[in-house]
Order: sequence, then structure tokens, then C-alpha cells
Amino acid sequence: MSASRHLFAYLRFLGRILWMSTDGSWRFYTWMVVLTAIALVGANAWAQQLAQGMVLTGMSDHVSWGLYVANFTFGVGLAAGAVMMVIPAYLYHDKEMHDVTLVGELLAVAAIVLCLLFIMVDMGHPERAWHLIPGVGRFNWPVSMLTWDVVVLNGYLLLNLHVCGYLLYMRFLRRKPRKRWYLPFVFLSIFWAISIHSVTAFLYSGLGGRPFWNSALLAPRFIASAFITGPAFVIVLLQLIRRFTGLPIGEGPQRTLTSVMRVTVLLNLFMLGSELFTALYTGGAHAGPVRYLFFGAHGHHGLVPWIWTAVVFNVGSALLLHLPASRRHVWVLNLACVLAFVGVWIEKGMGLIIPGFVPSTLHEMVEYTPTLTEWKITAGIWAFGLMLLTVAVKVALPVLSGRYASPHAREAEAAPGSSSQESPGGERQPAA
Repeated sequence: MSASRHLFAYLRFLGRILWMSTDGSWRFYTWMVVLTAIALVGANAWAQQLAQGMVLTGMSDHVSWGLYVANFTFGVGLAAGAVMMVIPAYLYHDKEMHDVTLVGELLAVAAIVLCLLFIMVDMGHPERAWHLIPGVGRFNWPVSMLTWDVVVLNGYLLLNLHVCGYLLYMRFLRRKPRKRWYLPFVFLSIFWAISIHSVTAFLYSGLGGRPFWNSALLAPRFIASAFITGPAFVIVLLQLIRRFTGLPIGEGPQRTLTSVMRVTVLLNLFMLGSELFTALYTGGAHAGPVRYLFFGAHGHHGLVPWIWTAVVFNVGSALLLHLPASRRHVWVLNLACVLAFVGVWIEKGMGLIIPGFVPSTLHEMVEYTPTLTEWKITAGIWAFGLMLLTVAVKVALPVLSGRYASPHAREAEAAPGSSSQESPGGERQPAA
């Protein structure tokens, strides 16, 4: 097939799966209506923020990053953690993980889009984002860590879009994917997933005027927490897929991801304890924000409930994951995943971003509390991200299961001698 015919066929394939995304059961329509309503509330709040300015937020000259950047940081970790499914599937040849690898990569795509939206709403003038475009604006690469973040985030998005699109298209055609067109990009995405969260950590730790972030452990803590939230989300997502779609997903991926979480939750707590010891035992400029975060300072205790809730959730998750009941009862495992997800969201969000500004560089105590506008916009962006993930998974599953394929592929498969088909990873499977 010529390149032009391939392009036409691929565009037709995209059109068909977009049409499929609008069809579903009453549960699908109810879920999408709820998410759409929340997203529209967020869009309306952002329109008001654009019209009246950042005065509608709780941010100020002293605390210039707030709930938006906190969710951006967490979202980058969620996108990086999704690669946890790629490592055992391709590095260790775990055949059971091959069938669900695309679910993790679709999650990475949705998470990166979510991150970019949070950066957009955090900018007072998003129309000025063209300054970050190489060759058009003042990109200032490679000096600025912010431009590094732009490169790795958009690069990771393009990598996952290519891998997902190619494997789904080959599955649609029921052809064996050519390894040279996707395998190098898969291995590159593993390295790239580590880089997106490392660069985000360097963006903070490279600010010398903010001692709370000046820690060499910040990047390893980001990676460890990413390997908590990504597997936790995917474990719950796979159960929902199995329940509502009937797709036969084995227990192997769930066991693998749970084993990873049992290690990373403990590693994350150990790193947090190391940071606390260094700050509170040795003192110095780093100790002020830590004391304010955990115990309050000078009558200000705004973040104390947040961080202790995160600590309780993370410790509770670690205990539940190591109980034998988590292997026998799925609700125990799901509770551990939810606690870990919310605990890391608080710890890497409000528990990391805000103490970097309080106390200020002038030793002033100016606290930050998110406004209703910020909560509406945040909820709207998360709703849009879930809508994107829902649609992506919905159109990918029929292709992966073989229920939806090219008519030409079905005709060829019906011919004598054609009794097998290819999986996304290239293994032979019985025909659907």
C-alpha cells in the first residue's frame, strides 16, 4: 500500500473511532453528562478569571503558585507513573502486561493534556504562550529549566500519541506491528517518563531563593511518588474496565502493579522521614517552612490539616497494602489505592508548593487559601481529563479485543488458512 493510501486509510480509521466515541450505554451517557457539566462550570469560572484577572484567586505577590501548579506537579507524576506498565511488558517480556500496556499509555496522554491545561489557566495571559515556541518566541533553551519542561512534556505527549496510534491502527488492520516503528519509541518513552518528572523537580530545586525546595532528594521523591499514583490509578481503572466492558483482563497486571506499590509507598515514606530529620534536627533556613507545614508558625496553621491528612493516608495505604487481606479482598486493595492517590496528591500539591513561599523571602507569614474560583477551574480540568481518558479507553478496547477491525482485514482473515491474529505486542492469539 502506498503512503498516500495509508494516510487516507488512517484518517478514515480516526474518523470511525471518533464516531464510535459518541455511542454507548446509559451508564456511559450519564458519566459523560456529569463530567461535561463539571467541565462547563470550570470553563465558566476560567472565563471570569480571564475577564477580571488573577485577583479572583487566592494567590498574591508572596504566594505566586497555588492550586493550579500543585495539580500540574501531581499530574506530571501521574503521567510518568503510567510508564510502569511499559517496563514489565517490554523490558521483562511480561505477556499479560502487553494486553493492558495501551491503557497506561492512554492514561499518560490524558494526564499530560491535564498538566498543560493547568499551566494555561495559571497564566494570567495564556495568549502569550507563543513566547515558549522555539524559533518564534524567546525560548531561552537550554538555560531556562522552564523551557526544558516544555520540551519534555510535549515530547512525552507526542511519543505516547505515536505509540498508541500506531499500535491501534495495526490492530485495526490485524497486521503485525513492525518493531522499528514503535519499539524504539517505547523504550524512549521509559527514559522520557523519568525525565519529565526529574525536570519538574529540578524546576523547583534549582530556585536558590526557596530553601524548602533545595533538596537533592526532590527528584527521587517525585519518581517514587509517581510509581505510587500511576499504578494505583491503573489498578482501579482495570477493574472498572473488566466490570463494565467484560474484557478478559487477567490478574497478572494487578499483581505486578500492587507489588510495585508495596515498595514505592515505603520508599516515599522513608524519603519524607529523611527530609524531616534533616530539616528539624539540623535547623537552618530549610526548617522554617517545614515547621510551618507540619506544626504551624506564629499563629498560622493553614497547611497543618492538609499535610497530616496526607501522612495518615500514606501510612494507612502502606499498612493496607502489606496486609494479607489486600490479596484476598479487592475492596481492601482499592481502599489502599485511593488512600495512596489522595495522600500523594496532597503531599506533592499543597504540601510541596505552598511551603516554598511561606515564610516569604522577607520572613513574612502570608498564607494561601484556594478560592472557589480555583476549585471550580480545578474540578473542570480534572473532569475534562477524565472525559478524554474515558473516550480514549472506550474506542481503544473494541480495537484491542478484535471486535472492531477493518472490513478488508476481516475478509482476509476469513480466507482459508487464516486462523490467528496479532496482539499489540506482536504475539499470536486465537482469532476473536
